[in-house]
Amino acid sequence: MTLDHSLVKRFRQEVGDRLAHQRRLDQANGMPAMTGEDERQFARALISQVLEEFARGEIGSGRTPPTLEEEEALAAGIHAALFGVGRLQPLLDDTDVENIDINGCDRVFVGYADGQELTHEPVAESDEELIELIQILAAYSGLSSRPFDTANPQLDLRLPDGSRLSAVMDVTVRPAVSIRRARLGKVFLSDLVGNGTLTPNLARFLGAAVSARKNIMIAGSTNAGKTTLLRALANEIPAAERLITVERALELGLDQFPELHPNVVAFEQRLPNSEGQGEITMAELVRRSLRMNPSRVIVGEVLGDEIVTMLNAMTQGNDGSLSTIHANSSMEVFNRISTYALQAAERLPVDATHMLIAGAIDFVVFIEKRNDYASGGTLRRFVSSVREVNGVDGRVLSSEVFAPGPDGAAVPHAPVSCLDELTPHGYVPGGW
Repeated sequence: MTLDHSLVKRFRQEVGDRLAHQRRLDQANGMPAMTGEDERQFARALISQVLEEFARGEIGSGRTPPTLEEEEALAAGIHAALFGVGRLQPLLDDTDVENIDINGCDRVFVGYADGQELTHEPVAESDEELIELIQILAAYSGLSSRPFDTANPQLDLRLPDGSRLSAVMDVTVRPAVSIRRARLGKVFLSDLVGNGTLTPNLARFLGAAVSARKNIMIAGSTNAGKTTLLRALANEIPAAERLITVERALELGLDQFPELHPNVVAFEQRLPNSEGQGEITMAELVRRSLRMNPSRVIVGEVLGDEIVTMLNAMTQGNDGSLSTIHANSSMEVFNRISTYALQAAERLPVDATHMLIAGAIDFVVFIEKRNDYASGGTLRRFVSSVREVNGVDGRVLSSEVFAPGPDGAAVPHAPVSCLDELTPHGYVPGGW
């Protein structure tokens, strides 16, 4: 059955107008504002009302009204357009979808968990409608409304299902959107062993490192699985600890699982408004987090000058911190951090940055993804390297304690210098 998207758009406008009218009435009468769930329930009643009126009109004009199946599809489409992501909703509901790339409303490419890349039907009638959809999401996702217009042509936000959306307009010929799915919200090291990301031995090592409060930096390319691995490591942290997470756009979602982490504060960077005021940077949030009595600070992704603040935090008693960074190898992480540090307000020279790294980071974990074309393009994600930071001597000294094995997955390679700290937490080294 083909959904009539022009009807969905029309009815969404009608229901939205009635919903806004009710909000104004409530405010004028001094009634408390509806909660999010109350508003959704009221919208469902309005949707039923609008569809019933439409069916009556069709009958009165001698036309065939929608069937029950068509009416249900229209109701779902209207609700998704009001509270979800419109015509993107079916893709986000598909658990096999991993990435969605939109290069204009009718150029849609979908990546699946098995490595397939397929084209998809348009997600909007026009580029203008696509921009409008993104603007609605920007207004209601995250902790604060985020502008997306000619003056603010870039947008990053977390969708209600935890997926990460990045959008641009005016700096490209057509608006472009990329959505990276968060398919494993509640994920554990055992899950990553099950899907081949980790070996059992490496999972025990990483679990012991977290329990021993080692500072860990997870590195890898875009979409390699850094955030998923970070979530799994965070779920090794005891429930009694107070966690502060700092992110550009809320994505980790550790506060969504109070049974695992009851005491979590999630910070999100705030962008400047149209007048250029009100910005709160990642570096400021990291500094603020240290005043919030954290047991551990978790920085979702390091992309700039917040690196110096974060490394300082790691050396000031906040052991057990976790973070991710873009890099092409475990060794390249040190150069990437040095580059970010040069951009920071502190303008740290390379030798000072290396000293800071040596005092702050205990392990660098490198995760990568590969398409196994020999088996039909199956996508693999796996940890291929773990590097232990050993000190500094003009440069950061490190040893690769887990290195790529015959199939690329990390296997024990060199002794761990802090083994006596890991052993009480259940790690017994394998053979070299």
